[in-house]
Amino acid sequence: MASPPPLEPGTLRLLEPEGSSHAELLGQLIDGTYGKPFIEDCGPLRYLHFDLDNVQSVMQLDDPDALCLAYTRKMMAFLLFNSGPRRILQLGLGGGSLAKFCYRHLPDALITVLEIDSHVLALREEFRVPLNDQRFHVVQGDGAEYIARRAPREDIIIVDACDRAGLSPTLSAHDFYPNLRRRLTVRGVLVVNLCGDESEVENHIARIRGVFGQRLIALPAREDGNLILLGFRTDPQIWDGAELDVHARKLEEKFGLAFPRYVRQMEYGLRGM
Repeated sequence: MASPPPLEPGTLRLLEPEGSSHAELLGQLIDGTYGKPFIEDCGPLRYLHFDLDNVQSVMQLDDPDALCLAYTRKMMAFLLFNSGPRRILQLGLGGGSLAKFCYRHLPDALITVLEIDSHVLALREEFRVPLNDQRFHVVQGDGAEYIARRAPREDIIIVDACDRAGLSPTLSAHDFYPNLRRRLTVRGVLVVNLCGDESEVENHIARIRGVFGQRLIALPAREDGNLILLGFRTDPQIWDGAELDVHARKLEEKFGLAFPRYVRQMEYGLRGM
């Protein structure tokens, strides 16, 4: 979740039938009572909003698979520790930025995305999320319920489930983070986007630490006001030092993301947090 940057006036588009009262809908947008996601088109960019105060997702119209927001780019830091995942599970679709990037750049990965909000799914085509195929599946469902089921383990689990208030309430289930760890492969990586109220974020940090111990990395995305946590079921084969720096430079050339900078910004084991 990010605060909207200063923009030229754009065009708002809402999920409402023709004939709806524009004045009434505008009033709901202004007072924060409008209950569905909506689109803002502004020059070369398309924004997904849950309210007027925050941006949920951004798409570049001439490059729809690019990662426009800093926090989404930093969530791809899992590639430092597993650059060739075979199975990726994502909880929360939003505007589809992460799902599209993974689909385009990780052709050997089977990608499953859970999204609980039917109104978000209704905007899927607007954000050019690929159709379901043999290796890409977007389905409606509760992510917490999904990970509680018996299923194959995942190499990467991405949790980017936010609503207008911050973290989705579905993440508050007492067994949510233990179930996430259980669903990881031995070398699996969990990636969580933490945003919203500071006390709530601290609560989730404590819960994640309680499950993963010191096998954690914090990566701040201060540009967007987010914190990215990476959790590991077992110690990564590459943890830090010169070897990781070399690996980061190779990934930067391949994916066009600033992996060497991410390595410098990482806090291992959440020391001091």
